[in-house]
Amino acid sequence: MTFPEFDPAHWPPAMPQHFNMAAYCLARAARDRPDHPALVIHAYLTDDTAAEVWTFAQLEDAVLRGAAALQALGAAHGIAPGARVLIRLENTSAYAILYFAVIAAGYVAVAASSELTAREADFLLQDSGASLVALAAKLPRGDIPDHVLVLSDVEVRGLFQHPERAAYAPTSPDDPAYLIYTSGTTAKPKGVVHAHRVALGRSPTYQGWYGITPDDRMLHAGAFNWTYTLGTGLIDPWANGVTSIVYTGEKHPGLWAPLIIKTGATLFAAVPSLFRQMLKYAGPGPVNVGRLRHGLIAGEGPPPGLFEDWYARTGTELYEALGMSEISTYLSTGPCTPRKPGTTGKPQPGRRVAILPLSEGCEPLPPNEEGLLAVHRSDPGLMLGYWNRPVEQAEVMRGEWFVGGDTGVMDSEGYITHRGRANDIMKALGYRVAPLEVETVIALHPSIAEVACAEVKVRSDVSVIGAFVVLKPGCAPNPHSIMAFAAERLARYKCPREIAFVAALPRTANGKVRRAELQSLPSDPASNPAEPGR
Repeated sequence: MTFPEFDPAHWPPAMPQHFNMAAYCLARAARDRPDHPALVIHAYLTDDTAAEVWTFAQLEDAVLRGAAALQALGAAHGIAPGARVLIRLENTSAYAILYFAVIAAGYVAVAASSELTAREADFLLQDSGASLVALAAKLPRGDIPDHVLVLSDVEVRGLFQHPERAAYAPTSPDDPAYLIYTSGTTAKPKGVVHAHRVALGRSPTYQGWYGITPDDRMLHAGAFNWTYTLGTGLIDPWANGVTSIVYTGEKHPGLWAPLIIKTGATLFAAVPSLFRQMLKYAGPGPVNVGRLRHGLIAGEGPPPGLFEDWYARTGTELYEALGMSEISTYLSTGPCTPRKPGTTGKPQPGRRVAILPLSEGCEPLPPNEEGLLAVHRSDPGLMLGYWNRPVEQAEVMRGEWFVGGDTGVMDSEGYITHRGRANDIMKALGYRVAPLEVETVIALHPSIAEVACAEVKVRSDVSVIGAFVVLKPGCAPNPHSIMAFAAERLARYKCPREIAFVAALPRTANGKVRRAELQSLPSDPASNPAEPGR
């Protein structure tokens, strides 16, 4: 089985007739280094040994047996290739193995967070039109129609013991491989469809950000259901025959430095705020990070001074990347792209990135002019489109360019300074969340007349979701009631961590909320909140 190799001088490459993403990630390593560790899972820092170690041969065997079992179920229940499979499992190896088994079998994997409420999970099930749901017993079931096949977590693990192995499905490069949901500018998340070719489309990241080598060991701080973990923590390391390490136990800032040492991690990927918390927890003086070559940060903007402080304390560099669900990372620094203070990085090798005018036009702007960051539509890492959202799909395509809403400036050396979002998407704790999605839920609280949400910096290195609330006449301020109301209806990462009671929301002449002014609003004296939300 052969695959195109990454060559930035000839990018994008000519694609073969058949290309399966799972095969691209697993087949070569299973053939060339079958006994090399592919997945190492630690559940407790104090254990002398890992909870699970999967070699590439073992991992591919489980994936292909799972694929065969899924195809048999599909044949028995009329589930055709290309059908969606919603994965609602806890943070275990079964999540990762099933994800790749679904893709290997020719179905479309829909990765869902284990933190979703039943209401949110119901929306994903209905919107995706999933024919099969893998559901852990501890997660809320929701309203699953009778025609949808449901597998328990015990049954999922049984798939990997199927008596036969499947061949990788002969999918085409442009066939859908997975569907992920991301917050947009509407009240409901939108599905982003990626083709099998996206695995190859991520290859500019290998040296453009990671500087990856065959001897690396990649530790990722996230859970299996996070797209950052699935991409940086699994897809990319396995495509390079590299060991992936995931910690599934209880997490706190003090465990990561010892875990890096214990696991022999050479690369560590997390959101920037976690690196800051590691330094704070360690106290003054040098921090031992063992064999770590460098850290990788993405998901949110780095706090001031992080790069300098991390290097001074650990002697290792941090390399930053900017991306989004629709294209993964496309700007970065790395061992071959030195950091330039004040900028995010350069377009990764082979990527065609430009700055387009904010309002309209397809002609790239000259250096040092602010505009919309744009990626050329020929990039194999670009999404196929939004699931059943033709209007929103049209809005992000401008001629030959994809514009996702990030703004920035490119200097004469090609370095880009990220200026934020052209819309109001909030980034909190590494997640993208649409204000309207949160507002639509909180506005149902019986004491609330109006509510607007915005990203709030509670420290230089931490942003959370803040809700600015106008109460109905005669209602008393009760931040705990509002937070509890949200927690019953929203995933934890979407819930506001700060509640502020205000007399009125700032609006434009045509009635739109001016979110940039929310944090400067004075508290409503009539509400008299005492440290609301804290």
